[in-house]
Amino acid sequence: MGDPKDKIDAETGARWSVVARFASIFAVLVLALAGTQTGWAQKASRAAPEAATGVTSKTLVRAKTQMVAAAHPLAAQAGRDILRKGGSAIDAAIATQLVLNLVEPQSSGIGGGAFLLYWDANAKKLTTYDGRETAPAAVTQNLFLTASGKPLKFGDVKSSGISVGVPGVLRALELAHKEHGRLPWATLFEPAIAQAKAGFTVSPRLTMLLKWLGPERFDPVAQAYFFDETGTPRPAGYNLKNPAFAATLQAIAQGGADAFYGGSIARAIVQRVASAPRLPGAMSEQDLTGYKAKKRPAVCVPYRGYSVCGMGPPSSGGLAIAKVLRLLEPFDLGKTPLNTQALHLIAEAQKLAYADRLRYLGDPDFTPVPGGLLDPNYLDKRRALIKPDAVMGEPPAGTPPGMARSQPGRDGSRERPGTSHISIIDAQGNALAMTTTIESAFGAQLMVDGFLLNNELTDFSFRPRDKAGALVANRVEPGKRPRSSMSPTIVFDSSGRVWAVLGSPGGSRIILYVLKSLIALIDWQQDAQASAALVNFGARKEAFEVEAGIDGAAIAARMALKSHKVRPGMMNSGAHIITVRDGQLEGGADPRREGVPLGD
Repeated sequence: MGDPKDKIDAETGARWSVVARFASIFAVLVLALAGTQTGWAQKASRAAPEAATGVTSKTLVRAKTQMVAAAHPLAAQAGRDILRKGGSAIDAAIATQLVLNLVEPQSSGIGGGAFLLYWDANAKKLTTYDGRETAPAAVTQNLFLTASGKPLKFGDVKSSGISVGVPGVLRALELAHKEHGRLPWATLFEPAIAQAKAGFTVSPRLTMLLKWLGPERFDPVAQAYFFDETGTPRPAGYNLKNPAFAATLQAIAQGGADAFYGGSIARAIVQRVASAPRLPGAMSEQDLTGYKAKKRPAVCVPYRGYSVCGMGPPSSGGLAIAKVLRLLEPFDLGKTPLNTQALHLIAEAQKLAYADRLRYLGDPDFTPVPGGLLDPNYLDKRRALIKPDAVMGEPPAGTPPGMARSQPGRDGSRERPGTSHISIIDAQGNALAMTTTIESAFGAQLMVDGFLLNNELTDFSFRPRDKAGALVANRVEPGKRPRSSMSPTIVFDSSGRVWAVLGSPGGSRIILYVLKSLIALIDWQQDAQASAALVNFGARKEAFEVEAGIDGAAIAARMALKSHKVRPGMMNSGAHIITVRDGQLEGGADPRREGVPLGD
């Protein structure tokens, strides 16, 4: 493959003139398709309902001591207020999450799950918490198959009772708070309770997502909350109150997470799952009372003098990101953002990481993860497949050291991009990266006591076996956690100090979005805001995906000239990034969503 340490050659002037002509033509075509909410763009939005609803220009925010970056201004404000009261990063995260549940109900909440990384600055210790949902005890591996053995249609399952996993976010937050909290648990609920009682202003994004989905997908309780009697969604600017959610939060504030996992709230969850209008499920009160959050080993790898740390399985994000970075380490990606050769190398490395991710990763309590996925010799063999001047198709999974002779089956899981990310650094230097989700937009569209239930079980493979008959690692099993791509990430500098905290929503593209931000921060030396705003790109299988728009069109034309199969689309990330530079905090929020960084 040549010497990967060679500097990337500059593009020739003649080639650039060809690229420019292709880019201008391609840009017109992409804008014709993606510039309106009709035709192809509307179909894309319905396929991934938490899709693009506009872009808002944002500027870099600086702070001296503490910062919260989250997906809605009211949520970020709640977190900052807790920091101002002397709260820790986990205290602020709890307040932020609860307000997000109210004001960004399409993305996350107490009816879902989360992964979080927490850096204790005093102890100099990184801990990861797994609050991923679990499958009820009554499920079988044939949960998503018809009587004839064929997979059910995703559209029929996503708004159903059988899609609902046992929620985990509150247990994870409670566990982290017991170990790292400074303020009382009940204090952290006050902002969301007050906001739910007083109401919040419905945003244009929330209204547009409700309009795209329509009322028919929601259960009657959710319909009455989000739509009026004519089926019209609550308009932007409408003051939406949620007294039922306020009552739920008051019960949990007083009784702890036990008030959610037992008693009347648990019974209401079980009843709603069992009475779902579509494909009723079989969750039990025992499923809820038995749920436990877990601490998992972090996945940390060196990259360009930094240490990049992420979440281990059942999230595939940490390992996939680590693999791409280790594959790329010997290459020089240049200093110019989005240069053609760097995009090519990144895409080729991503294909290799996704191939192994799809084959091997799942819940480690059920499916052992090969210990050699980051083995240097194995990485050398995989890296040899990356050719600077050739494009590979969709590569097969490799065979890492320690892998049993019989490999898991080929997975066909699909992850939907209904998720949110929170980044926090407090005044003591503690840091938190938390990615939280209810799966696709508005989860299962089933509402209980003011909050929505997840449809996270759709992250499992619908088929328990592949076409060759081999069992799939990410198949459904009782008590199992579905594989995720959520990638909360904390980066440490060469002295072991927190340098960056970041993550993004986006389904299985989360890995692409976080990698783009990491490379922009480290290789291309961009600030937090520029990294979040940078054009999205990457490769999960054979195609090079790029964000539709003028900048994406120019990239698409260049990559097509390099023989990549190019696929433009609505790559709607939601990155929230905090970096530490020259003793200051710098925050960036993705312009594709409503988030902001707020600090002091």
